Amino acid sequence: MLSQIQRFGGAMFTPVLLFPFAGMVVGIAIMLQNPMFVGEKLTAPDNLFAQIIHIIEEGGWTVFRNMPLIFAAGLPIGLAKHAQGRACLAALVSFMTWNYLINAMGLTWGNYFGVNFNLEPGGQSGLAMIAGIKTLDTSIIGAIVISGIVTSLHNHFFDKQLPVFLGIFQGSSFVVIVGFLLMIPCAWLTLLVWPKVQTGILSMQHFMLVSGSLGVWVYTFLERILIPTGLHHFVYGPFVFGPAAVEGGIQVYWAEHLQAFSQSTEPLKTLFPQGGFALHGNSKVFGSVGIAMAIYATAAPENRVKVAGLLIPAALTAVLVGITEPLEFTFLFISPLLFAVHALLAATVATLMFMAGVVGNMGGGLLDQFLPQNWIPMYHNHASMMFTQIGIGLVFTGVWFLVFRTLILRLNLKTPGREDSEIKLYSKADYQAKKNPAGEPPVPSSLQGQAAGYLQALGGNSNILDLNNCATRLRITLEDMALTQSDDIFKALGAHGVVRRGNAIQIIVGLHVPQVRDQIETLMSQEALAKSSLSGARSPTETSITEAV
Repeated sequence: MLSQIQRFGGAMFTPVLLFPFAGMVVGIAIMLQNPMFVGEKLTAPDNLFAQIIHIIEEGGWTVFRNMPLIFAAGLPIGLAKHAQGRACLAALVSFMTWNYLINAMGLTWGNYFGVNFNLEPGGQSGLAMIAGIKTLDTSIIGAIVISGIVTSLHNHFFDKQLPVFLGIFQGSSFVVIVGFLLMIPCAWLTLLVWPKVQTGILSMQHFMLVSGSLGVWVYTFLERILIPTGLHHFVYGPFVFGPAAVEGGIQVYWAEHLQAFSQSTEPLKTLFPQGGFALHGNSKVFGSVGIAMAIYATAAPENRVKVAGLLIPAALTAVLVGITEPLEFTFLFISPLLFAVHALLAATVATLMFMAGVVGNMGGGLLDQFLPQNWIPMYHNHASMMFTQIGIGLVFTGVWFLVFRTLILRLNLKTPGREDSEIKLYSKADYQAKKNPAGEPPVPSSLQGQAAGYLQALGGNSNILDLNNCATRLRITLEDMALTQSDDIFKALGAHGVVRRGNAIQIIVGLHVPQVRDQIETLMSQEALAKSSLSGARSPTETSITEAV
C-alpha cells in the first residue's frame, strides 16, 4: 500500500515541475508592469513595451489557469505502466466527461444536491469553469482522483483482447468506454459528497487561520516529515495549488495580487496572512547549507574532497530550485533521527519568520520563487521583511549546522565520509573492469549507458515488475531483490544513493531521472521485442485478425 502511495506521490511531480518556469514568467512580467520599477511611461496602456509584456504574462498564466486539466492529463505519465500517451488521452477525455455529467446533473437536479448551478462561478458559489464547462470546483483534487481511476482502468484494460468484430474498440477506446460508464456514478457521488467536502475545507481554512503560528508550524512540519512516504504532496497541494487557504491556491492568488502587494505599504502579513503556508522553501534555502556543512565537517579529513563532490551539487539543487531529495536522502535512511530533527527545525524557522511578519509564495528555491516572485518585486516597499527573513534564515543555517554536527558526533551517526563508513566513489572504468574481466566493451558513458547499467544491476528486464520516478528518484518494484547488485555498483553508475524496502528499491539519480527512466523503458521494450521476434510466435488473436484482414 505504501509503495502505491509513493508511486502516486511521485507521479504528482510531472505536472508540478511545470510551475517553476511559469511562475518565473508571470512574476517577471508583473514586475515589468510595475511603475515603481520601469516608470509610468513604460506601463501606459498604449505603450508597445507594456503591451508586449502583457501578452507574455498571459502566456505565462496558461499553466495556472488550467491546473485541473494539466493534472488530469499529466498524472498518467507517472502512473501508467505502458502506453503513457494513450493513458493521458483517456484520462483527459474521461475527466471532461465527468465534468459535463456534473454540469448536466447539477442543472437538472441541483436542488436535490443542494447546489445552485445558476450562480456565477467563483467566490463562495462552489462552482468553477473547467475547459468551458460550469462544474463543481473540485480544483486539482477532482483531477487527481479521476485521473487515478482512469489510469487504473488503462493499466487493466488497455491490452485486453476483444472479439475480432469488436477490434475497433480495443485499447484506448475500450478504456474510454469503461471510463464513460464509470463516470456516471462518479459524477453523481461527487455532487452528493463534494459540497460537504467544500464546507470541510472552509472549516479547515478557518481553523488554520485562527490558529495563526501554530497552524503554520503544523503545516510545515507535516510537509517535511512526510517526504519519505510521498504523502507531503497531499499536505501542500491543497494549500499551494488548491482552495484550502485561498480561492485558486496560494501560488495563483499571490501572482494575481503581486503588483498590488508590491505597491502597498501595508505589512504583507496584514495583506496576505495565508502566505504563511508557503514558507516551507526556507528550510531548502537556508537549512540545506547548514546540513551540508555539518556532514562535510564531520567527515574524515581524507574523505572530505569526495564528500564535497556529493554535497555541493545536492545543496545547490536544493537552494536554487528547491529540490531537496538528493541532500535529504543522503542522511534520511542513515539516520531517521536527523530527518525528524530537520522537520522540526523547518517548521520552527517558518513559524518564527511568520511571527516576524514574513509571508509570500516561497515553497521553492531562489531561482524559481524567492527572487522573481518575492524579493525582487517586493523590495521597494517591503525590504525590511526580506532582511528579517534573511537574518532569521542565516541564524538557522548556523543552528542546522550546530545541531546536525552535535548529533552526528555524539551519536556517532554514519553519515557519508565518517571514518568506518567511507563512501568509495568508483569510476566508470572501475565498474566496467569489475563487470567485464574478460575485456568486453564497456557501456558507453551516456544516459543510455547509465540506463543499461541500472537495468543490469536491477537483475534485468524480467526482474522489474513496475518502474516509476519522482523528481529525482527511480522507484522500482522487483520480482526478487536478491537478484540486484550492491549499492556500490549503483553509485558507480552515478546514483547519489539507494533505498531498499521489501521488494521495492529507489535509486536517487538526480534531476535527469525522467530521461534515465525513458532510456530504461526503451531498453526493456527492445529486449521484449527481440525475444518476441526470436520466438516467432503469434497469439491466436493476432492470427485471427491477420486472417480476417
